[in-house]
Amino acid sequence: MQPAEVVPDTSSAETSRLLLITPPNSYRTAAYLVAARRRGVPVLVASEGKYSLVSEIAGGLHIDLQDPAALDQLLAADRSGPFTGVIATDDASVELGSRIAAALSLPHNPPQAARFSRRKDLSRQALAAAGVPVPAHRVINLDRPLASQLGHADYPCVVKPVALSASRGVIRADNLTETIAACERIQRIISRESVLDSFEASHLLLETFIPGPEVALEGLLRAGRLSVLAVFDKPDPLEGPFFEETYYITPTRHDDTVQRCIVDSVSAACQALGLQEGPVHAEVRLNGSGAVILEVASRTIGGDCARLLQFGTGHGLEDLVIAHATGRPLSIEPQDSAAGVLMIPISEAGILRRIEGITRARAVPFIEDIAISIREGYELVPLPEGGSYLGFIFAHAPTPAQAEVALRQAHEELRIVVAPVMPMQDLRAD
Repeated sequence: MQPAEVVPDTSSAETSRLLLITPPNSYRTAAYLVAARRRGVPVLVASEGKYSLVSEIAGGLHIDLQDPAALDQLLAADRSGPFTGVIATDDASVELGSRIAAALSLPHNPPQAARFSRRKDLSRQALAAAGVPVPAHRVINLDRPLASQLGHADYPCVVKPVALSASRGVIRADNLTETIAACERIQRIISRESVLDSFEASHLLLETFIPGPEVALEGLLRAGRLSVLAVFDKPDPLEGPFFEETYYITPTRHDDTVQRCIVDSVSAACQALGLQEGPVHAEVRLNGSGAVILEVASRTIGGDCARLLQFGTGHGLEDLVIAHATGRPLSIEPQDSAAGVLMIPISEAGILRRIEGITRARAVPFIEDIAISIREGYELVPLPEGGSYLGFIFAHAPTPAQAEVALRQAHEELRIVVAPVMPMQDLRAD
């Protein structure tokens, strides 16, 4: 597979001002701010995080991502200092990001395309209409009796929210009883999500389970053309009942024919959705019929996984996205080594007491770093309710196989000590 084609940087950072639209709890924000400082690009952060501990968020522009008036606030901010690029960090902000970029005549995805990319039901409909392979699917209305909507379902199936990420609320079911239970469990999860609108909070997606290995693709779109930054193998089978992602390894070990099938399918999906500009994160299942699209999002990969792009391209992923958004794309430096990450799974609910064995894990050959995301004393919530990773283990090795072995050996050295959550009872008299 050919590396991404990116035009060298030829302009000055002095004329660039970046608008970064982000939810207040996004774990991508810090990485973008670090990359912007590294590249000397001034940033205005637009977020709901008025009381955030991140100074750029607390001191930035405070907006309600769901309020139509947010667009006028952003336009007013542009008049006080024009933006040369717009980045929306997460699914919750991509549609607003597309609208402000369109209003300012900056490179952007059409707002409808951005909406399709964050709404799984709309994405499925658009892709199926264009002939792009997707799982057979239907929308479930939680305000109606479930049993009457689930007749003639193909099993196994997968039930998921229409607008959440990180595998939250994604559940496999093998029969009608399990499907009803999954719908009820997901309904409890989405009832606590303030970022969902009324439709998203009352509807689910039911789709046929697609067997086979899964891969992820990270890319950048420029005028509708997809440049591939990396294809990641996911060596652990993702068969349910929940779909916690663990290992990502790059470069992929699939042959050139399979890689071309992956890239062609993602490119066709981007075209069918109407995506034109900026980052793309895609999830693809491979089976006897080829590449089946599970997701095409107009944002970057989640968590700290973006660090893998440093090994594959010579640049951090956020650096590449910022350079693209501000019209100063970077040259890609193809690497001849491999990299991998383990998103340390949360297998037990409770309060994190400590993690033992980190020093031994770091000593495993080819391990680059171990980053723990949740501090001691905080609660661990497994999937499907949870949406955070315990931490990340990074490896850099001569081959993909060596990177994977290193990650598995390092993980075996860790012991996660968890205490039960003690429920609080109010003993005060009425």
